Amino acid sequence: MNILFMGPPGAGKGTQADVIVKEFGIPHISTGDAFRLAIKQGTPIGLKAKEYMDQGLLVPDDVTIGIVEERLQQPDCREGFLLDGFPRTLSQAEALDGILDRLNSGLDHVINLKVDRNKLLARLTGRRICKNCGATYHVVFNPPKQEGICDKCGGDLYQRSDDNEESVGTRLDEYINKTAPLLTFYENKGLLRQMDGEQDIDQVSHEIVSLLRG
Repeated sequence: MNILFMGPPGAGKGTQADVIVKEFGIPHISTGDAFRLAIKQGTPIGLKAKEYMDQGLLVPDDVTIGIVEERLQQPDCREGFLLDGFPRTLSQAEALDGILDRLNSGLDHVINLKVDRNKLLARLTGRRICKNCGATYHVVFNPPKQEGICDKCGGDLYQRSDDNEESVGTRLDEYINKTAPLLTFYENKGLLRQMDGEQDIDQVSHEIVSLLRG
């Protein structure tokens, strides 16, 4: 089962991805993770990406696409994958189609988590992230058992410097403007599944799992 997760920052993609990975035994692939793996393995395209990253430059599309293709060829993706954070543009979506064609594969579902902009502002300004494992929490909606400490690994929690209202608003507007064409692209392919991300976390999980099992 090949799944693409979409949704603005703060929609709960990471939380729901954890549920899907456990439920279906497929890898959760974010572009950041794919980059880190390629760099760790020292692949030619991973080293190319590292050159840009070391200079503080944006990694060009062709390198990003190459890294995603390399990651999707790994053995753990044979039974499926959950892709998150890629594609971000129409050209990347078309490139993903090309990658999957070459792998004699394709997407089964594109799940978009919908959340009202004002609610996203509240979620993101209260978000806390583990310095060690990257797990995310929220001071109101999903607090850790012990304040400032990660439930999973005991690491320290921190607030991103750009998790303030002005920066968050800019990020949300940029996401909405860039990804609106992608939603249309996948809707036209009959792959888009809209999910109400404003519901209780467990209810969202239940609905996603039911959809995928159906």
